[in-house]
Amino acid sequence: MADEKKNSVYGDSGVNIDAGNEAVKMMKEHVRTTFNASTLSELGSFGGLYSTSELLKMKKPVLVSSTDGVGTKVKIATEAGVFGTVGQDIVNHCIDDILVQGAKPLFFLDYFATSKLDPKIAAEVVKGMALACKASGCVLIGGETAEMPDVYLQGEMDIAGTIVGVVEEDAILPKKTIKKGDVLVGLKSHSPHTNGYSLIRKAFKGVKLDTVFEELGKPLSEVLLTPHRSYLSLVHPILQTEPELIRGIAHITGGGFIENIPRILPKGNNTHFVAKVDTSTWEVPPLYKLIQKRLDVPKEEMYRVFNMGIAFILIVEKQNVAKLQKMIGEESYIIGEIDERNGAGEPITELIL
Repeated sequence: MADEKKNSVYGDSGVNIDAGNEAVKMMKEHVRTTFNASTLSELGSFGGLYSTSELLKMKKPVLVSSTDGVGTKVKIATEAGVFGTVGQDIVNHCIDDILVQGAKPLFFLDYFATSKLDPKIAAEVVKGMALACKASGCVLIGGETAEMPDVYLQGEMDIAGTIVGVVEEDAILPKKTIKKGDVLVGLKSHSPHTNGYSLIRKAFKGVKLDTVFEELGKPLSEVLLTPHRSYLSLVHPILQTEPELIRGIAHITGGGFIENIPRILPKGNNTHFVAKVDTSTWEVPPLYKLIQKRLDVPKEEMYRVFNMGIAFILIVEKQNVAKLQKMIGEESYIIGEIDERNGAGEPITELIL
């Protein structure tokens, strides 16, 4: 009786332990689909156990980790009542972040927090995570589900995650061989991924999510909730079989082209590198044109906020571009090149608008 009373009092404060247990129970079937021979623990353990036996077969394995969140895209998911896609978002975002350094994913841990826990919603989010993990050979090894009524407003939630991957030490990207004349090859995105959604929500404030704009041709919710794309299956096989083809990779996330490409460029002694991006080399998806029109956003700012239809950029030596594009197996775009200029300084992106 004492335990029941304690649970009841705790429930009155806004935390439902039974709902948490029910959520975990509903998640288990999805999480287990991601397990492989290296998984040594069950969901619900205090810590996730992952065997290093496969890593020991590598010459000099280096672990690569990254943490990120979905941001305010969760508000659109909540309004639309669609939660599985944001689960895919967080996994694929993290996978792409470590792929930039040449790594393949090993395991992922999630964080799901909300004002009031709905087990069905939590399970739908985790199902999306499991789908993305399974598609990439990544184990969803654990996580945290938190109910915090005094931290989040009613109906709100937050999603974040941490990934751990591995790469051979001599295969870590970017390479120091990046030089003037190297070419920027862009790969298409399917949506804004997980960036710029505060601006997107401002652009469509007061617009119902089932609205079909002529430019978009489908409901707004469907366009905005299209999951973050994983580039693992396109790029990692090339890194394994033809490692000399790719000298560096930039993931176009928060900060867009302006902030992200310079992150992988080397620093010169008395020179500085410039990533010259010609924005006329690919067709910008209609969503971005619509946002720019509705808010009168300066064109350069659009490329600092959004991926504008190109979310993964490979730096390739000029003579290897044709071979790389053939190996990618889908349409890609030559969007610019690397320049080197006199004068010490930080690497920059220069947009040709």
